[in-house]
Amino acid sequence: MTQPLTGELGFGNGTLDSLALKSSGRSRCVNAENPTGGKGTAAMTASALGPSRKGTPCIQTVHAGESVTLMDVDGPGVIRHIWMTVTDKTSPTGSNVLRNLILEFYWDGEDTPSVSCPVGDFFCCGHAQSTRINSIPVMVNPNRGFNCFFSMPFEHAKIVLRSDHNEAVPAFFYQIDYTEYDALPDNAMRFHALWRRERVTETAKDYTILDSVKGQGAYIGTYIALTALESRWWGEGEVKMYIDGDDQYPTWCSTGAEDYFGGAWSFSGSDDPANMSEQTFTGPYIGFPFYSQTLVRRESAYWDQATPVMRGLYRWHIPDPIYFHDDLRVEWQNIGIDEGGLFERQDDVASVAYWYQTEPHTPFPELGDRHFRQPR
Repeated sequence: MTQPLTGELGFGNGTLDSLALKSSGRSRCVNAENPTGGKGTAAMTASALGPSRKGTPCIQTVHAGESVTLMDVDGPGVIRHIWMTVTDKTSPTGSNVLRNLILEFYWDGEDTPSVSCPVGDFFCCGHAQSTRINSIPVMVNPNRGFNCFFSMPFEHAKIVLRSDHNEAVPAFFYQIDYTEYDALPDNAMRFHALWRRERVTETAKDYTILDSVKGQGAYIGTYIALTALESRWWGEGEVKMYIDGDDQYPTWCSTGAEDYFGGAWSFSGSDDPANMSEQTFTGPYIGFPFYSQTLVRRESAYWDQATPVMRGLYRWHIPDPIYFHDDLRVEWQNIGIDEGGLFERQDDVASVAYWYQTEPHTPFPELGDRHFRQPR
């Protein structure tokens, strides 16, 4: 009997070696061509070109107020990849589609969703605008091609697209790729994501990204869509992780917002105080992909800006997950700086928290209606 290679140079130690190893998994997909994910049941609908010739590539229309079930399958299984796209406008009076279409994921027969988030924000595209993202778990290329690669284990998976748009949305395309297994490990946690917003933050009160999490898990990512309602530099606030009973003070914190999102010195590409415009970037684990820049004067390092200026930033805790065993709360201070020093700001902040945890989870707060969610 041939023995498996072992040791420092043995096969299996390479990053991609697992692709060459046998697996008990069975590959499946769900889309408009195969809505049940069944074996041998994809691409059955005929088109004008004939049988099985691109007969049902998309959901033709998502009506206002309608909830469409994208996936409803038994496992055990693991979602490996989610792709979707949709028009960003439906008519001259219809906009904000990416904030008005809501994704809801239900695991294992639960009555409340483990994911509740507008489509755009889930893929790190807040403000109802698409922007390029090139990170490990989320990619958007080049224009509203939304991809998510987070692993999502399930015994039963139900994914719903809920429309809170003011009119019908045409041609919603999607695909969910997953692997069936005979069983999942007992320690396989469930994926969660939650959108929140404060249209005007409270002075000197930390913005809550996530709270009321009970159980064991790992916090894996933050997306923030910031709309600045005040001028001057905005990013001095620290991100705080209150872990396993922390009360007044957290166990984990950053040293500032641009620090947490992997930048420095106001994301500037220059040390010249007269030319310190913020520079966008997108990377595997950190990114500042969206910035609606409008400078009105540059008299000092604390340049003034026309408001509102919009920014989108992400941070994935993939190499450095935040583990918790009993509970978790995540907050961000809305603090800026000007010629007089640090000051408490009031801005429009929306966020998405991403984490894994054991079930059951605490039911999420309501997202608010489309008037509450619409960008400024």
